[in-house]
Amino acid sequence: MSWWKGFLIFLMLCLCVSSEESMTYDYLKVPASEFVSSINTIVEVIRQMSSILSQFADFSGDRRLQNAVSDCIDLLDVSSDELIWSASASENPHGKGNGTGNVRSDTQTWLSAALSNQDTCKEGLDGTSGLVKSLIAGSLDQLYSMLRELLPLVQTDQKPKPISKPGPIGKGPKAPPGRALRNTEDDDESPSFPEWIRPSDRKLLETNGVSYDVSVALDGTGNFTKIMDAIKAAPEYSSQRFVIYIKKGLYLENVEIKKKKWNLVMLGDGIDVTVISGNRNFIDGWTTFRSATFAVSGKGFLARDITFQNTAGPEKHQAVALRSDSDLSVFYRCAMRGFQDTLYTHTMRQFYRECTITGTVDFIFGDGTVVFQNCHILARRGLPNQKNTITAQGRKDPNQPSGFSIQFSNISADADLVPYLNTTSTYLGRPWKEYSRTIFMRNNMSSVVRPEGWLEWNADFALNTLFYGEFLNYGPGSGLGSRVKWPGYHVLNSSDQANNFTVSQFIKGDLWLPSTGVKFTAGLDI
Repeated sequence: MSWWKGFLIFLMLCLCVSSEESMTYDYLKVPASEFVSSINTIVEVIRQMSSILSQFADFSGDRRLQNAVSDCIDLLDVSSDELIWSASASENPHGKGNGTGNVRSDTQTWLSAALSNQDTCKEGLDGTSGLVKSLIAGSLDQLYSMLRELLPLVQTDQKPKPISKPGPIGKGPKAPPGRALRNTEDDDESPSFPEWIRPSDRKLLETNGVSYDVSVALDGTGNFTKIMDAIKAAPEYSSQRFVIYIKKGLYLENVEIKKKKWNLVMLGDGIDVTVISGNRNFIDGWTTFRSATFAVSGKGFLARDITFQNTAGPEKHQAVALRSDSDLSVFYRCAMRGFQDTLYTHTMRQFYRECTITGTVDFIFGDGTVVFQNCHILARRGLPNQKNTITAQGRKDPNQPSGFSIQFSNISADADLVPYLNTTSTYLGRPWKEYSRTIFMRNNMSSVVRPEGWLEWNADFALNTLFYGEFLNYGPGSGLGSRVKWPGYHVLNSSDQANNFTVSQFIKGDLWLPSTGVKFTAGLDI
C-alpha cells in the first residue's frame, strides 16, 4: 500500500471519530452531546417536581394556593417543552425546527423562558401558606441553578452590522419629521409567505376583508357564542393558520390558549368594538400569572382589532388584561386596557404594532423579548398618591436575551389622568429584576413623563446592573438634562448602539414577521 493511500485511510478514520457526539457547533461553547445530556437531566428533575406538585392540584379551601400550584404545573410543563426544543435544535442546527432558523436566537429564547418560568412559579407560591413551597423549595432552587448554568453555554450574538440602507417611506403614525418608517406592504418586493398561508389570505391582516375558519358571535350568528369553544375546535400543533373571527361585542370570559394550540389567528371588528373583558385580580385570590383576562402560550399567535381588558380597578392591585408566553407572536391594532400590570409579556419573542396600552403601575411588565412600534402608551389615574411606572422589565440573568424595545410610539396621559398631571408622577420604568433592560427609541414623549425619566424599585437595587436606554426621543417629556444618573442608565449616542434593539436584531424579526403580513420597521431608517 502506498503512503498516500494509508494517509487517506487514516484521515477517513479521524473523520469517523469526529461524530455528532463530539461535535461543537459555532453557537455552543461545549459539545452538543454534553449540552443535550445536561438538558435531559433537567427535564427529569422537572418531571419529578411535577409529580410532587400534582398531589396538591386539587387543594381546596385556599384559592391562591390552588392557583399557585396550577401555575407551577403549567410552567414546568412548558419549560420541559422549551428544553426539548433546545436539545432538538442542537441535534439538527441547520433545520428550522420550532423556531426561526436562527438556532442561537431560538435556543437563547427558549432557555431564558424556562429560567423565567421557575421564577414565576416561586413568586406565585410566595403568597401562600408555605407548606407546598417548603416541600419543593430545594428542588426549585436546584432547577433554577441548573437552568442558569445552561444559558452561558450558548454563544452570544456577534455585534450586528449597522443598517446602512433605509427602507422606503412607510405609513406609520407620529414618526419624527423627516424620518421614514419602513412599511413592508410598500416594499418593492412582496414579502415571502410560508406554505400555510392561502393566496387569498396573504393580506388577511392588512385588509378589511375577513376570511376565517370559524366565527364567534354573541347573537348566535357565528359557529360559537364563546371564544373558548372556538379555541377548543382548533387543531393542536398545527403548522397551518387557524383563523377565528370574533364579531363585535363584549365577551365576558377569561380566555386561555394552551401550549398545544399553535398558529391561531384571532380577528376582531376593531379596538373597543370586539372586547374581551375580565376582572380577576390579586386581592381576590388570583396569582398575577392567573389573573389574565386573555392568556396565550401556543406559539405563533396573531391577533388583530381586539381589545383585551381587566376592569378590576386600581384598588385590586395586580390585574392582568393580556398575558403572552407565545413565541413569535404578533398583536396588531389591538388594545390592552387595565390599571396595575395590564400587559404581561411573560416570556418569548413578541411584536406589538399600532396597539393602545393603558395602565398605572408597571403596566407593561414581564421577561419577554419584545418590540413595540407605533403604539399609543397611555398612563392612567390610579390610587391617591400612587406613582405610575410604564415598564417593569424582569430580566434576572445577564445571559438572557430579553428586554423591551419601544419605538416610534406616543407616550402620553389617558383622559382620566390629564386633570391630575401635577399630582401624579409618571416614569418610563423601574427595575423589577436585577438585569432589567428597556430602551425607548424615537418616541414622542409628552409632559406626562417626569424629568428624571426613571424610578427606583427599592433604594439602590439594580441601579448598577440594569440597562435603560434612550435614543432620539422627542417631545416635552424627552429632555435628558434632568434624567437619572444611575450607572445602568445610558443615552445612546450612535446608531451602532441602537441597532442592537431593532426588530431585525433584537427579535430577529426579518426571519418571521414577513410571513404574518403585518407591517414593521426592520431597522432605524436614519
